[in-house]
This record gives sequence, C-alpha cells and structure tokens, in this order.
Amino acid sequence: MVILIGGVSCSGKTLMAQRLLEKYKIPYLSIDHIKMGLIRGNKYCDFKATDSDDSITEKLWPIVKGIIKTNIENGQHIIIEGCYIPPDQICDFEPDYLKHIISLYIGFSKDYLEKNFISGIVEHRSEIEQKDYDDYMNLENFLNMHTNLKERCFQHNAKFFEIQENYEEEIKRVYEWIDGQRVF
Repeated sequence: MVILIGGVSCSGKTLMAQRLLEKYKIPYLSIDHIKMGLIRGNKYCDFKATDSDDSITEKLWPIVKGIIKTNIENGQHIIIEGCYIPPDQICDFEPDYLKHIISLYIGFSKDYLEKNFISGIVEHRSEIEQKDYDDYMNLENFLNMHTNLKERCFQHNAKFFEIQENYEEEIKRVYEWIDGQRVF
C-alpha cells in the first residue's frame, strides 16, 4: 500500500507521515528530500528550491510516480508526503496501481487561516522538520495556495480534508479515514 499525503506547505503533512510511520511501522518519504537531494547533488539539476511549486512538481512528479510504481510492484508499503503531489495526476495511474494507493490532501479553510495563521500554522511549521520562516509564508499566499489546492482536488475528485476550526480534533477524522482505507 502507498499512502500519499499532499497539501500546501505547513499543513501538517510531515507530522501526519511521522505519526503514520509510528502507527503502521511503514517508512515515509518526504518529496522535499528528493527535491533538495537533486538540487544539492546534481550539477545538471534544472530547478531551484525557490521555483514555483508547479514548476518543481513538473520536474519531480515523474520521479515520485516511478517510486510509487516500484513500491507497488515490489509489494512494499510506503508513505509519501509533500506539496508536489498533483491531484490531477493521481487518476492517471493504471487501475492495477490505483487499488494500492490511498491519496489525500490536507488544507485549511479561509476562516481557519485568518484566525490561526500565526499561532496555528507559522508557530507549528517545525513540528518535525526545523524550518525557518520564509518570505512566502504570509497570509495572502497561504489563502491563495489553499484555495487553489482545494479547487484542484474538487476538479479531479481527490480526497480533500479541510480544517475548519480545531486542527487537533479535525485531523482525527483524517486518520480514521485512512484506517478505513487500509488493506495491509
């Protein structure tokens, strides 16, 4: 089984992957590690960490898709998380692969972002990874990114969980949904 956790930066993807690793005892892979490995280790890498998420997704998705297929073909379980999992590409897997993939996206409502941007998001951005505050981390950008992701998920029938008021309480339904999908 492959569990894909997508969402905007700082939405809790890595924290969820870590908790699922602890619960199910299966490894997880952060797509950010692939990105930075290519940037730092390949002099022919044709993108930078500061490029747009769409541009980086275009470069990384074929690699991630190959990793997903290889894990399924080898009968291995893995959790893959990152903001470079395009909702419009999941349905492109052949049915024999799709039956082994659980994919979901996490996002925040406009109200949640407006009420909790600093205390609920910025202050928790380093729960698992030590991330510095970056210029892109402003309310307007996050509102736009979450709205865009939500629209893309609905357009492509991707499972989207939107946190409305209480992150800790509402994220429990995501874990419950994953438990209901598991077939390993």
